[in-house]
Amino acid sequence: MAANRLQELYEHGQSPWIDNITRGLLTSGELQRLIDLGIVGLTSNPTIFQKAISAGGEYDEALRNLVCDGKSQDEICEGLVLDDISNAARILRQVYDRTDGGDGFASIEVSPDLAHNTEKTIEDGKRFFRFLNAPNIMVKVPGTPEGIPAFRTLIGAGVNVNVTLLFSLESYRAVAEAYIEGLEQLDKGGQPLRNAASVASFFVSRVDTAVDALLDQKAKEDPANAAKYQALHGKAAIANAKLAYADVFEQVFTGPRWEALAAKGARRQRPLWASTSTKNPTYRDVMYVEELIGPYTVDTMPPGTIHDFLDHGRVRDSLLEDVEGARKTMRALAELGIDMAQVTQKLQVDGVASFAKSFHDLIDTIEAKRQEMLARAG
Repeated sequence: MAANRLQELYEHGQSPWIDNITRGLLTSGELQRLIDLGIVGLTSNPTIFQKAISAGGEYDEALRNLVCDGKSQDEICEGLVLDDISNAARILRQVYDRTDGGDGFASIEVSPDLAHNTEKTIEDGKRFFRFLNAPNIMVKVPGTPEGIPAFRTLIGAGVNVNVTLLFSLESYRAVAEAYIEGLEQLDKGGQPLRNAASVASFFVSRVDTAVDALLDQKAKEDPANAAKYQALHGKAAIANAKLAYADVFEQVFTGPRWEALAAKGARRQRPLWASTSTKNPTYRDVMYVEELIGPYTVDTMPPGTIHDFLDHGRVRDSLLEDVEGARKTMRALAELGIDMAQVTQKLQVDGVASFAKSFHDLIDTIEAKRQEMLARAG
């Protein structure tokens, strides 16, 4: 039987994951169906859980049981999330075993309220990993200045980590180097490096959304050169990601320091392309998937993008194509006054704030349901 497009991605060295979780996805057999199609991992975030738990009533029975047990809103939220991630990891364990620990991971995010709290991030990361007690769990930690040392410590303690909300090459380099340092610490502690796993979630489409808006503004201010700004629409995100791979991943995971760890069984920290759904309807709906295919990478896609890619995606080794063109794009943006350091810093700050809002909205939704159930019981 001919391979479908997800399976072709895997053959080209890229692991397709799903960026979604609902209780129905787990209980209906849908996740297993996606695994059969070629999905080999799952990510979640506070926004995804907020939508899942707020919609419909598929969580109501579990929520009611937690209310009856006298749990607080925070305890209920954590209990629902941990239960879903535990079940996702159980279903994905077959992939983890089949790939000898290379894939089959389910990711759970520490509270976004801890994005600037190193010690509490370490504490909760260890607690989640210990509670879930499965080798194919990844704890998501934001790549903030406070999150990176937490990530390094967690890797050194044997906790698998998905570093999220990465937008700049500078942040990604700090994360990749922190992974090396964490592995070295793990090795000093006498722990096997083969079991350590990490991905670095480098966000894509949000970069174009931000840069395109700046280009539009500049075109309004300089209408005589509008075509010059228009020509760079939809170019920044893919160029940024290609340079992350060429100038960070391929540099950090080569050379004597890395080879010494690899000889002891260490695995590379793979770049994970996040936010790969196309936000601009004038762009090809699978362009962020098609243009970033390469070895030792992960692409986490929402269900709609998975469906679209299965239907009409084109697979080729695109990630290493025209890296010099990516450099030219970045130079052109700089010449037009687009400060990518400023753009990516704002995107990270906004990303943390967005996830925090979703988390608080989720807590509010759970509290409203808890009060309603208590009133009915009373």
